[in-house]
Amino acid sequence: MPSPRTAASPPPSTSGSRSARTAGDPLMPPPSDPGAGHNGGPPLEEDPDAGWRLYCWKRARKKAWAAPPEIALRRLARAEELGMSYRAYTLEILERGKYL
Repeated sequence: MPSPRTAASPPPSTSGSRSARTAGDPLMPPPSDPGAGHNGGPPLEEDPDAGWRLYCWKRARKKAWAAPPEIALRRLARAEELGMSYRAYTLEILERGKYL
């Protein structure tokens, strides 16, 4: 005598496989749902473009911090007037886009 099905038990499989549920099954979460307990952290697989972005970032950083000697000396003098370091003063210029 077969046991009665409860609401929580999966429907019987007709193909003989253990997972007969399909993507359209209302009991299956949608594919975009990461599931219970997922913290939304970074993906575990390697990012194929990570090396290219790092190269671009390093190149842009080098270009932003490079200044001709006359500009660097002018920035240093202005930073000393304001009581700041050259690095902090230059960083303010790069972040805000305006001179203090």
